[in-house]
Amino acid sequence: MGDALQDLPDVRDMPGDSPPAAASSAPISVWRHPRPDGAAGLCVGAGCDLTVAPRRAKRLARRIQAHARRHRLAHEIWTSPLTRCASVGRWLRRWGWRHHVDAALAEIDFGAWDGRAWAQIPKAEIDAWVANFSTFAPAGGEPLQALLMRASRWSGGTLVVSHGGWMLARRWAAMHPHQPPAAHQWPQPPRYGERWAL
Repeated sequence: MGDALQDLPDVRDMPGDSPPAAASSAPISVWRHPRPDGAAGLCVGAGCDLTVAPRRAKRLARRIQAHARRHRLAHEIWTSPLTRCASVGRWLRRWGWRHHVDAALAEIDFGAWDGRAWAQIPKAEIDAWVANFSTFAPAGGEPLQALLMRASRWSGGTLVVSHGGWMLARRWAAMHPHQPPAAHQWPQPPRYGERWAL
């Protein structure tokens, strides 16, 4: 969902819903995956498995490797199963790391919206999403409150490659455990390849 609202026109406030679970207290370092190929203008979620140029995946893997060496961390990486994350883990595995793939680290599932151009999604559906930001889900997709719970409850390892929406959900749940976000409160996602300590 980090790839979502940044491409939308201005969104406005709406009422909150049920609170997300509090985030785990275990500190983790999470990198957003490298920039995927062909994402411009599209709704990109769990159902849109875009590829990443090998050089970009390798570059991020090298940065994670350097971070682990600098902080004397175990050579273990957890990634989303989606190619734009897992490709980074596969580079690390080639270099002797253990690579764990966990579906709980995936981006939000936009269902019928996934892979479609934002301009082709009916305005009435976008308006319904904005009006019920935490509970609305496109056909076949998942609501934000499910992502908030999934991200906040994750308790795997300390080095992770995931998605902008997952990172935002993890941070939001930690900072606002009893306040589901309104659309106008949802921040911009991290840059591709950016690391957050969560």
